[in-house]
Amino acid sequence: MTNSANRYAQGMRTRRQVLGDAHVDRVEAAKDAFDAPFQDMITEAAWGHLWSRPEWPARDRSIVTIALLAALGHQEELAMHIRAARNTGATRSDIREALLHTAIYAGVPAANTAIKTAKQVFDELDGEEARQ
Repeated sequence: MTNSANRYAQGMRTRRQVLGDAHVDRVEAAKDAFDAPFQDMITEAAWGHLWSRPEWPARDRSIVTIALLAALGHQEELAMHIRAARNTGATRSDIREALLHTAIYAGVPAANTAIKTAKQVFDELDGEEARQ
């Protein structure tokens, strides 16, 4: 197996651990010829290389990713990573602290919007748990 193939396989394992099988299965099922190269690239680079590095645990990577996505205003990706925090050990308190940090270093409007997104995700997760 080539280094690229190894990194892709590791990336898929890490991606599934962090985002969950259901999410990855949905993305993979929706993949077509147009976005397949992009999906392969992020599986290998983001998940197989960056998220699989041993220097930081997944919890820490979640916290940093949430702060960065909040700062950049990427609400859809932010919501996905807030959901994924359940799988990485990042708590709601961790997420709150990351968003408070975002407010000071990236601006109150970015954090305000991110907090609204986080509250919406938490409400959805609480609803899912109540139905189980």
